[in-house]
Amino acid sequence: MKVTIIVMVLTFLLFSEHSFAQSANPNYDPKLAEKYGADDYGMKSYIFVILKSGSNKSEDKEAMNKAFSGHMKNIHRLVEQGKLIVAGPFGKNDKDFRGLFILDVKTLEEASNLLASDPAISEDYLDAELVEWYGSAAISSYLEASDKVWKIKP
Repeated sequence: MKVTIIVMVLTFLLFSEHSFAQSANPNYDPKLAEKYGADDYGMKSYIFVILKSGSNKSEDKEAMNKAFSGHMKNIHRLVEQGKLIVAGPFGKNDKDFRGLFILDVKTLEEASNLLASDPAISEDYLDAELVEWYGSAAISSYLEASDKVWKIKP
């Protein structure tokens, strides 16, 4: 009797409209999906970067300011190239996390090469941890609006 009930429940789940089968999105826009490089799930791969305090503990304020000025210029350059789609600092925390990037590149090697151009990273004021990340292909769509909401250029 128990086996029959289990088989009936499984059959119901497999063949009913209440199953976990995937369905088509009535709002799907193939041109937009192609523009953002979306897969069938509206997702794509990125490289997620956590920036931490680096090993350079120099007290040389001029060198540090130069490195972080270059860091900001590098961020803007990568945004203009379409490689950096999210960037921002963390608040104070006990993990020594300083900020994050989401890079729109395919490999960890490509991401590492981009990060090597950042003076704060290359001069060890910041250390970068990289991991592959799978997220919405549309996250870069916020960049246009993002450029219209700041009063003072960071």
